[in-house]
Amino acid sequence: MRFSQRMNLFKPSATLALNDRVLELRSEGVEIANLVVGDPDFNTPEFIKDAAKRALDENRTHYTPVPGGLELREAVLRYFKRVYGLEAAVENVAVSTGGKQALFNVLMCVVDPGDEVIIPVPYWTSYPDMAALAGAVPVFAPSPASRGFRITPEDLERVRTPRSRALMLNSPSNPTGVTYTAEEMEAILEWARRHEIFVISDEVYDQLVYPPAGQASACHWWKRHPESVAVVNALSKSFAMTGWRMGYTLAHADLIRQCMKVQSQVTSNPCSITQAAAAAALEGDFSEMRAMREAFMRRRDMAYAEISTWEGVICPCPEGAFYLFPDVSALYSEKMPDDTACCRYLLDEARVALMPGSAFGDSRCVRFSYSVADEVLESALHRVKKALYA
Repeated sequence: MRFSQRMNLFKPSATLALNDRVLELRSEGVEIANLVVGDPDFNTPEFIKDAAKRALDENRTHYTPVPGGLELREAVLRYFKRVYGLEAAVENVAVSTGGKQALFNVLMCVVDPGDEVIIPVPYWTSYPDMAALAGAVPVFAPSPASRGFRITPEDLERVRTPRSRALMLNSPSNPTGVTYTAEEMEAILEWARRHEIFVISDEVYDQLVYPPAGQASACHWWKRHPESVAVVNALSKSFAMTGWRMGYTLAHADLIRQCMKVQSQVTSNPCSITQAAAAAALEGDFSEMRAMREAFMRRRDMAYAEISTWEGVICPCPEGAFYLFPDVSALYSEKMPDDTACCRYLLDEARVALMPGSAFGDSRCVRFSYSVADEVLESALHRVKKALYA
């Protein structure tokens, strides 16, 4: 069968073999601690589900405007006002079928074939493929674990060329949990504006930031320079709504209109029932979201305290999201010569599933997700340590 050349842009998943092994072990009745998934282990709060049920009862099952219904877009605006003190207009926001679609919409509208998209390393796995599918060239700017995986303008300048058009910025970060300060983000955004590089700020974990750190949203920069940045967010992580698929974009009105041209031909409007649920989530009192954040922070503290004792392992303390990304390369050996082999070894010996760092652009590391129950996490960490130092 003949496939398009476009399919060559997709890289084979670094985790396919590991996933096959997980399924094989489970079919044999082996219990696996899954620290791979980036899905909160909490259910969507009841008041959000109730809003969806009411929408069904009210037969809100028809098309809405492509950028989402006015009720939800106004709820997004009130969210930015409530959380960040930002005033914007309804023409500056649109909702999409998940944060992924929002990110892809923006990329499709701001890059041309041959343009370069700068992607800090480590990165979320979809960024390079999204850039390539939009016709751009992914260019990687590494940041070391010893510096907390924080990217700086100097790091970005080393990879900038005349073809640099966009920068993917992610705070809090998947996979590292790094959260930029207002000063750090300001420096990066100023560097990008000076070189006419458009910034796509992925802030889908913005409510999962652990004190004393605070989330420094790019929306403040957007208010001053709306033509130079787009802010993308979603309800998946902060509100335990991964399966609902709802993301949103804050951008210049002209860019929003262009993004909706793309969306109108791909999905049209997001699910009308999900829109009702999303509006309820954004307008809620955030008490259940705060309780989830406290649980994640407790797990972060437990996991980080444990991993910090592992000899030869470098693990920056995450300030947000729900991942740890330790550099375990000092422990590589004949039995586990790289990150994928390390994850395979830990799956077989410790019965713990982890993500290899190469999926995020850094083969020195592995990713732990702590979006699991406390007792599962604690047991998994002890088993991993025992296997690593056996």
